[in-house]
Amino acid sequence: MSDATEQTPSAPLGKIERCDAHDIWPHEASDFTPWLAKEDNIAQLADAIGLELEVENVEVAVGPYSADILAKDTGTGQYVVIENQLAKTNHDHLGKAITYGSVLNASAIVWVATEFTEEHQKALEWLNDNTGDSLAFFGVQLEVWKIDDSRPAVRFNVVSRPAPIMRQAAVAKAGETLTDARKLQLEFWTLVRDRLLADHVVTSAQTPRPQYWFDVPVGRSYFVLSNIANTYERRIGVRLYISNKVAENALPQLQDQKDAIEREIGAALSWNPHPEKSDKIVVVLREADLWNRAEWDGYVAWMVDMIARFRRAFMPRVKNLKLD
Repeated sequence: MSDATEQTPSAPLGKIERCDAHDIWPHEASDFTPWLAKEDNIAQLADAIGLELEVENVEVAVGPYSADILAKDTGTGQYVVIENQLAKTNHDHLGKAITYGSVLNASAIVWVATEFTEEHQKALEWLNDNTGDSLAFFGVQLEVWKIDDSRPAVRFNVVSRPAPIMRQAAVAKAGETLTDARKLQLEFWTLVRDRLLADHVVTSAQTPRPQYWFDVPVGRSYFVLSNIANTYERRIGVRLYISNKVAENALPQLQDQKDAIEREIGAALSWNPHPEKSDKIVVVLREADLWNRAEWDGYVAWMVDMIARFRRAFMPRVKNLKLD
């Protein structure tokens, strides 16, 4: 006879239920698209797919049609087309999404729908497998849930995305002409990305690229952790990047909390080290010789730990900033 005793909850558990999206947004164009375009909501979608999105405009004219949302990936400065469909996916929306992406020269197409057919998931997978690293396709299933009589909550369930192995293969192929420094940075950022995911610092992350920076979102447009690995100056660093669109307003509010932020991070930070620039940064740096691979474990561990500390300290404060 088992020594374990059966335990029951002290209070009855709630029942989780799926909601009909049309009960929340009766009309796709007039209700759902404006809702998704709001800063907090687009940030939730951005976090799900691993991009840093900033809405440029809604209902953007493309010939006789209009793209639902045109956003910008602030990590790359390139356009992202978002096509919404509060229904099961169909060929019409897939064709429109590809057309909008081509006309608007987008680097990514995000198709949001309440239900994806198997055929359309396979179509997105095929497109991702047969396009270069410069173009990505995301299929995102919109889910609305509630527990008993609670308020409904949205979940963006990513059902199709560029496979990391395919993206890395594309980057590696392009890397045949890369310099040794760029190849080194690509390998380093790959280790950092993998460790961020393994340690659950982030739920998703961008594909590493052969460049000196690697961006991690902080949950609000115009802000990003733009981390650096400089092989020439032999140093690495974690920095909060603030776009010039909001920097004049945002930086003073964060500086007012300087002592508390530095206590939480456990390090003295450099605040606005380049005052002549309109974009602003808050950064911590350390010496690191990336050419010495024997030290990489320590460098990666420091980078991941510091990114986690920056996110804990800055994310709630960035979200609460009062911006014009």
